[in-house]
Amino acid sequence: MGEELKKKLFNSKKDGWETADEKQNKEIFELSKSYMDFLNVAKTEREFINQARSLANKNGYKDIMEFETLSPGDKIYFINREKSMYLAIIGEESIENGMNIIGSHVDSPRLDLKPNPLYEDTGLAYLKTHYYGGIKKYQWTTIPLSMHGVIVKTNGDKIEINIGEDENDPIFTITDLLPHLAQEQMKKTLSTGIEGENLNLLVGSIPFKDEKVSEKVKLNILDILNKKYGIIETDLTSAEIELVPCFKARSMGFDESMVAAYGQDDKVCAYTSLAAMMELEKVKKTAVCILSDKEEIGSMGNTGMESHMFDFFISEILNKLGVNRPNLLDKVFCFSKMLSSDVDAAYDPIYASVSDKSNAGFLGKGIALVKYTGARGKAGGSDANAEYVAYIRNILEKNDIRYQLTELGKVDVGGGGTIAYILANKGTDVIDCGVPVLSMHAPYEVTSKYDIYSAYRTYKSFWKE
Repeated sequence: MGEELKKKLFNSKKDGWETADEKQNKEIFELSKSYMDFLNVAKTEREFINQARSLANKNGYKDIMEFETLSPGDKIYFINREKSMYLAIIGEESIENGMNIIGSHVDSPRLDLKPNPLYEDTGLAYLKTHYYGGIKKYQWTTIPLSMHGVIVKTNGDKIEINIGEDENDPIFTITDLLPHLAQEQMKKTLSTGIEGENLNLLVGSIPFKDEKVSEKVKLNILDILNKKYGIIETDLTSAEIELVPCFKARSMGFDESMVAAYGQDDKVCAYTSLAAMMELEKVKKTAVCILSDKEEIGSMGNTGMESHMFDFFISEILNKLGVNRPNLLDKVFCFSKMLSSDVDAAYDPIYASVSDKSNAGFLGKGIALVKYTGARGKAGGSDANAEYVAYIRNILEKNDIRYQLTELGKVDVGGGGTIAYILANKGTDVIDCGVPVLSMHAPYEVTSKYDIYSAYRTYKSFWKE
């Protein structure tokens, strides 16, 4: 009797793999394979948006600027400066009743080149970097790095850079001290052992063959770049070059139950929401997918969610539906519902002291719902209302999707934020809903294939409401 009552009343957090049948296992591994293939060609925000556009075009989506009017069933998108994207399917209900929005971000922690990066020191050529987002600096030394981005010349020519991903390409790295000479360095804390100004990329060592010139190695590097890309040193001042790990996304573990890859924060949620939207046709409420930029540095700038570009996209929808009027945009946001599809910190038993085990997210136990974010006293976070949490729980339970209600670490240890507060400030009901991640913000992050599948099913079910 007690066991039956316990089964009925307790919040049982079963491992999803225990209940997955053969059909689901097949779907889980097929989805994860597609996800890993996508990650390997979309390591930066520009690359992700470029791949997303191709996928959208293949599935009948068109740029909203190609439409004079919009009708239910129309599939549209808008790309903001090649680094963020908004997609939508016009619903059968009046948009005045609100939209169903899922928002993730496609930028990830990395190293950016400084505006004047190239220098030579004692016969070695380096590129100076400025780290982007919250990283542990020591993790970015002595690993293979590839170079991605664009160089834009004053005549408007744009040169795309991708060096290090092909097996025949050279790679780059940031050196570190050998243990034999690192006595003083080893006395420092992890946060100060490697300084940001020392994250300099080693890029060459062969001098230009001319005894009369100085900085021969730097000159040789510039000569190589000039011959290959037609650029001079000042062209690097109008470039966006990112350094990311060369590591390929791979299945992890003897059972291949996990994905190890760079940039899963937050491309794992961005990909699953994008994949789910590609399978939608008719929807009751207008379905919107946000692929935003700059979340890792506060969502600022005109490609981040703090800008008015998303408002512009929704206003264009209202205009082309022929329903726009003063204050309608505000009304639409106030009646909308959103999943802020960003990752959660997974419980790591090796570092158990930072987590409240009862409220942590676990690998393999389904999608993580985070009612509130922020730090310590919920500062800077969004806190979903109980009614909305129940609404989302109902969707998950009636679709037999495993979920877990979580927090990001112990109360006074730290915390984190997402884009949830930005839409909440517009009046939208929002809750964070994403995949738990081990080693978040590291050059190689780990997720569960079961949770990836759960995210995909969650996002698809939410849009179908």
